Amino acid sequence: MEVKITDAVVNNPEQRLKAPVNFTFNKGEAVAVIGRNGAGKSLVANIIMDTFPLMQGKAEYVFDNTPEWVYQKIKLLAFKDAYGSDDASYYYQQRWNSTEQEGYPTVEEFLGREVLEKYDLFNMREHAGYRLVHLSSGELRKVQIIKALSSEPELLIIDNPFIGLDASSREEFSAALKKISKRVGIILLLSDLLALPDFITHVYTVKECSDFRKYTVSEYMHSSPFKAEAGRRELSEQKRRAISELPVSGKGTSEYVVRLKDVTIGYGGKTILNKVCWDIKRGEHWALSGHNGSGKSTLLNLITADNPQSYACDIELFGRKRGSGESIWDIKREIGYVSPELHRAFQKNVSVREIVASGLLDTVGLYVRPPKEKMSSCDFWMDMFGISGIAGKMFLRISSGEQRLALLARAFVKDPQLLILDEPLHGLDTYNRILTREIIDEFCKRDGKTLIMVTHYPQELPSCIDKIKQL
Repeated sequence: MEVKITDAVVNNPEQRLKAPVNFTFNKGEAVAVIGRNGAGKSLVANIIMDTFPLMQGKAEYVFDNTPEWVYQKIKLLAFKDAYGSDDASYYYQQRWNSTEQEGYPTVEEFLGREVLEKYDLFNMREHAGYRLVHLSSGELRKVQIIKALSSEPELLIIDNPFIGLDASSREEFSAALKKISKRVGIILLLSDLLALPDFITHVYTVKECSDFRKYTVSEYMHSSPFKAEAGRRELSEQKRRAISELPVSGKGTSEYVVRLKDVTIGYGGKTILNKVCWDIKRGEHWALSGHNGSGKSTLLNLITADNPQSYACDIELFGRKRGSGESIWDIKREIGYVSPELHRAFQKNVSVREIVASGLLDTVGLYVRPPKEKMSSCDFWMDMFGISGIAGKMFLRISSGEQRLALLARAFVKDPQLLILDEPLHGLDTYNRILTREIIDEFCKRDGKTLIMVTHYPQELPSCIDKIKQL
């Protein structure tokens, strides 16, 4: 399988890189396309897939088995979050509502028994009877790869392949991709310039929708893009001071922000959490740790009041026992939250500014415009996260990394008592990961600010973390 793109310029100006694209993929190669958030990686992938009509240049393909259409032999898997779904029918909280779960197929129903037997790279036969909605992010990733392979592609393009996976799942997934690359062409789209799987043979770098060039891995490791990204860049002193000088609002009075006693949760006969106890005092900064499928997201959704089973559990939030008359909105008012599942729920094409402002009202959409004086907080946090320049752009037209920055600004916008960050650095490039981590640190230095953070990468934890909860 070979691909040759020569001087390609896309018809639509909004889908166009700043310079013509030249790209080659030769049989036996495994390629990584690397660039920062919004650099143009997805645009390059769509040119390779022959998705966009060209006004200039040409795309040539040599297939082992010539298809009628290019898309039949080139497949794109875009893991925008841990779950990887772009399903517009998904809505936030769906995973926790049992009446909605019955509509999701089991692994065997989704893949088919024959496919499950033929492509059992990950021992997924053990999960044949599980509904997709109950799979962990790592398990669902495996199902999606098997589904893509079942159509027998000759080239597989994977966007953010390792996003949301714990260490063992990353190793297993990388080993599987290495095995797959022996018979199927692999192109990975990566934001992290510092980490390459060992089976990659060549690297393309893309910068600011231009400057697109090819390296061998050895050349790339000695290149200026790699060395520049390896250098540490920090939050400016001016922005640090601006965060630290924010007036503290909604400080609260209770000693404990969260108290869980013997919490047990299960779905479909599978126990997710078993007698979990956890006390979180005001001003503490926790890392919540555990492998894929250990119940981290389930636990967090009990705290954010999105899981209806919380009413049957012994849970106290902000000094009030669940079910004692408080509303969901009373709880959400005190919490700033971002997660892969929340990211999936934002499917409406509204502006970035409106997405950030929706955090003031704890809604997925902006149904009522907040008072003008509160909108200044939106501008402040968009500036902190470096997205002021895209405030007017439509959310669904920006890159997934830029979307994540907008959702992070949304989590901070109301100056919450409790910040819950479930894999907040998903899909961010090296610079934006450092920036976000330092914003979290500065925010949590302020009096009474409490943090719960989940990540599978210990190096992503901010320095303010002083306690760890292991599931």
